[in-house]
Amino acid sequence: MKQISEKEAQLKLSSLCAQGEHCTQELIDKLNKWEISENAQARIMEYLTKNKFVDDARFCEAFVKDKIKYNGWGRKKVEQALYIKRIPRSISDPVFEEIPDDMYLEKLRPLIKQKYPTIKARNEYERAMKLIKFAMGRGFDMRIIRMCIDEADELADD
Repeated sequence: MKQISEKEAQLKLSSLCAQGEHCTQELIDKLNKWEISENAQARIMEYLTKNKFVDDARFCEAFVKDKIKYNGWGRKKVEQALYIKRIPRSISDPVFEEIPDDMYLEKLRPLIKQKYPTIKARNEYERAMKLIKFAMGRGFDMRIIRMCIDEADELADD
């Protein structure tokens, strides 16, 4: 790979950030891949931050809402993805606090409803355990899962 200059790197990242939200860590990873020196990286990141190309709080808000709304992820799975992107909890926790339970329930209800009839279980307890395991794999927390399973049980009783 040919070496790119500090100006080229800054321009590429500015363009990338103008197209969509990116977090600081993603940009630093790109700079490392391009073998940009640490001093140049610091200057580029300062420029991108000062000119509002990159804003981890803004990224976090968009990321959280997208993952819940479009990917159907639960809070735990989104938190894990943010941890990998090195978004501090001081930025992510307030974003999660703003999200109502209804948003999670809206995503989990259809998943549980769809999964419920396909689960082979000897009894309702075993079925509930399998549904819990399924929902936890999607990153939902126990409180939300319980609400959905109780509703699914009621539907099955009808």
